[in-house]
Amino acid sequence: MTTTVPVDLTTLAVGDELSRTTRTLSRDTLVRYAGASGDFNPIHYNDTVATDAGLPGVIAHGMLTMGVAITGLLEAVGDPTLVTAYSTRFTGMVPVPATGEVTLEFVATVGAIDEAARTARVDLTAELDGTKVLGRARATLALPAVSDAAAGADEAAAQGTEAVA
Repeated sequence: MTTTVPVDLTTLAVGDELSRTTRTLSRDTLVRYAGASGDFNPIHYNDTVATDAGLPGVIAHGMLTMGVAITGLLEAVGDPTLVTAYSTRFTGMVPVPATGEVTLEFVATVGAIDEAARTARVDLTAELDGTKVLGRARATLALPAVSDAAAGADEAAAQGTEAVA
């Protein structure tokens, strides 16, 4: 397991890339997810049922894809409780072959910062072979509160005086 230093959330700017990750999914992953989630829809493990339903074959669960999409961001911030909201639209399927695996690519980029609310909107892209599989995937991060000392220094600077610590 790789340990990473959490991103410094006090210096975020719109356009900052917070994480770029890849994750692999196999049929084994789908079976494990089905057991954990209780979603035993056969389109997620049976090729005949999936193709009879008009699909290209077995596909990954949408919620599994959504879950793995945010893992890079969670690792980057270091504290999952900082993610206060997360939503997406499922725009593409993730076919998973009977043997082997598929590799998904994820990028988390700061899309907006709300200084008053102390939040940042993080836009996530999720692609399989260059094709987006999630649309409008967004997470909201709680940003650290401005410390009283920093607030006093900012106020003093605005008034042209020195802050007393």
